[in-house]
Formats: sequence, C-alpha cells, structure tokens
Amino acid sequence: MRRFWLVCIALVCRVGLLSAQQPAQTFVRENDTLTYTYVPLEASLVEQQMLLEADSTKRPGFFKRLINYFAEANEDRTFEKKIDFTFIGGPSYSSDTKFSIGVMGAGLYRTDRTDSLTPPSDVTLFGSASITGFYVLGIRGNTLFKHDKNRLIYRVSFASRPLDYWGIGYEDGARKPHIDYTEKLTRVEATYLHRAAKGFYVGADLRFHYVNGKNFDRHVPEGMSLDADYLYGMRREYLSTGLGLVAQYDTRDFAPNAYKGVYIKAGAMILPKGLGSVGATLWKVDFTVSGYQRLWSTGVLAMEAHGEFNSRTTPWPFMARMGGDFRMRSYYEGRYTDLNMLTAQVELRQRIWRRISCAVWGAAGTVFSGIGPYADEWMNERSFSWSHILPEVGVGVRWEFKKRVNIRFDFGMGRDSNGFIVQINEAF
Repeated sequence: MRRFWLVCIALVCRVGLLSAQQPAQTFVRENDTLTYTYVPLEASLVEQQMLLEADSTKRPGFFKRLINYFAEANEDRTFEKKIDFTFIGGPSYSSDTKFSIGVMGAGLYRTDRTDSLTPPSDVTLFGSASITGFYVLGIRGNTLFKHDKNRLIYRVSFASRPLDYWGIGYEDGARKPHIDYTEKLTRVEATYLHRAAKGFYVGADLRFHYVNGKNFDRHVPEGMSLDADYLYGMRREYLSTGLGLVAQYDTRDFAPNAYKGVYIKAGAMILPKGLGSVGATLWKVDFTVSGYQRLWSTGVLAMEAHGEFNSRTTPWPFMARMGGDFRMRSYYEGRYTDLNMLTAQVELRQRIWRRISCAVWGAAGTVFSGIGPYADEWMNERSFSWSHILPEVGVGVRWEFKKRVNIRFDFGMGRDSNGFIVQINEAF
C-alpha cells in the first residue's frame, strides 16, 4: 500500500513539472536538428540562490579581518607554505631610542617540508623611526638546512641613533656626566655552521662593522675635554672586518624560544689591520652557555652566562657594551663600556592563558679592562672588581605572535637605572 501512494506522488510531481515546461523549441541548421524544453525556476528559488551567493562573497569588515589575521597567526603552516609570514606595527619604546613607530615581521619556513623532525627556520624583519632622528632597518634569522646538517645565522642592519655616552669603564659610567652624539651604524654578521656530530657544530664567522659618531662636541661639560676625558684620544669613525672560527653545542628544541635543551658557544675572531681603519690587528673572544628546562607543563626555567673579551687596542665603538634588548635589559646600552664584559641571567617563563605568558628574571654583570696584574697602568682603575658587579631584576609579558614566536614587553630595574623594552623573540 505504501509503495502505491509513493508512485502516485511521483506521478503528480512529474505532471506538474511537465505542465511548467515551456513549449518545445526546435532549431534546424543544415542537416542538424535540435529540440529542447526547459523548466523555469520559481522566483523565490532564484532570489534565495542570489542571497546565498551574496552572503558567501560578502567581505568581512576591517576589524573582523584583523582579528582573523592574528587569530590564525600562531598556527604552524610551515608544511603548507614556502614561508609563513605575519606583520605587526605600532608604537614602541626602549630606554635607548625612546618612543618610535615600528614595524616587525616574523616568518617561519622549512628548507625541507618533508622533514618533520627538524625545527622550522625563522626570519625577523624590523624597522622603526622617530622624530628624534632615530631609524633602524634590518633583518636577522636562523636558517636550518636539510636534516639540520648545516646552519646559517645572520643579521644585517642599518641605523642612525641619537645616543648618550659616558666614556669607558665602570667609573665613567657610574659617575661621569654623559654627553650625547649620533651613531651611524652599518652591521653585517653571518655564521655558517656544519654538524660534525650529534648536537655539535663547527663553522666560520664573518663580521663587518662601520661606525661613525657625529655631533659629539655639543654638550661637553665645562672644564672637560672630549678627546681627553671621553674618547681618550680615539677617533670618531671606524671600520672593521673580522673572520673567525666558532664551535657550538646545541640541543635546543627551538632557538628563538627554547623549552628544553643546552646551548654552548665559543668563538674567536681576528680583525686584520688591512681590512679596517683601526690601524692595528684586533682580536675578540666570546662565549655563551645557556640551559632550558621545563619545571611543569606551562613553566620553563632559562639560564645564561655570557662573556666577551677584546684586544687592548680595540677602539670605543667595538668594545663590549652592557645593556640593550637581550642582556642586562634595565641598563642603557653603552653606559657601561669596556674591553671585557661578564653577565649572567636567570628567567622563569610561565604561560598564563592561551597565547599570553609572563616572565620574571634576575641578572648581574660588569665591565672591566683586565684582571689584577694583567691590567696595564692606564687600565688599573678599570680592572675587575666585585664591587662593580651590577644587579638587575625584571618582569615581562609575552604574547605569542606566531607559533612559539613571542612579542615581549619587558621592564627591568637595576642600580640607578631602569628600562622598558618591546621586542620580538625571547631575550635568550
């Protein structure tokens, strides 16, 4: 019985469709004959279809697109795209450059998208400027080649920065009144590494630095001399080119924001007299030891010790400068400047909610010219002293800009100094 009624309903529908058909049309052209009929859609169905098409193509508003842009930014798309880039811009601030308008871009990519074991490579583009005359434009990154057998670490930047200058040594930084100048800087740095054993890399360093200090003479205190009391007879403009060897032991799971692993680096560089304008051959030795350990599922403890040592004839712009965005963050970069520097820092990083994290840290460091009898007569007052060790504590907030790439807002407090920094990637 049920089958009978179904057949009846089907026949009724068929009759309705046939009645709605337009009369058959026949076209004859030469030996070809075409006969067709068509059934017009009801007006309501056409309107519904047009509305659906309009809804599907309607472009979301600006703020909706902006929210979607950053909502998807921290997803790992490196297996789908050649490079996954995200940009962000706005006002920024640091103790050195004050307020400026900046644009930062972070990109993740894989040189071999079939390799899921090697962490992605990263690249950061940065640029900012302010009405004070400050500007900086640059790129830095880490490229991991197939199966992480080779690595390229690089940084290129061009900058003009109105800066303060205190002189050379701890005593100058602590007690001497500062003067201001404008630093014109071109910097090119590259390190190429080859994996010699599991976690162990050896390679070469290349460095090119050009620095020109302008407008030094404007605010020298009365009774003091720029050349005798601040530059100590050194020139304002220098160029240097260096070649070096470097060895690394690296088991970090992701260099810009490690959750676990150990990183040890030791490097030695020669800056030949003929490849610069210093008038002498220079040398530089540096080391870094850092470790990362998960304390619980959302907390990471990070530790670092760093040292830099330069030859006796190194001019003022190439000496070790304490402070800045990555080490001893509460101190103005360059306030404490000397041939050698030692720093150490410990940081606890804690995820709070979704893409928001926080960090607290403590650090200590100092600059000096030599140790005890190894410091010559001019350097005696600048030799290493435990009383010259500078302390620091700080707190920061992080927002995950891309997958494990953070924008950090750090505030640090030191001895008669404090600093606020907005930067991309962790400090170490």
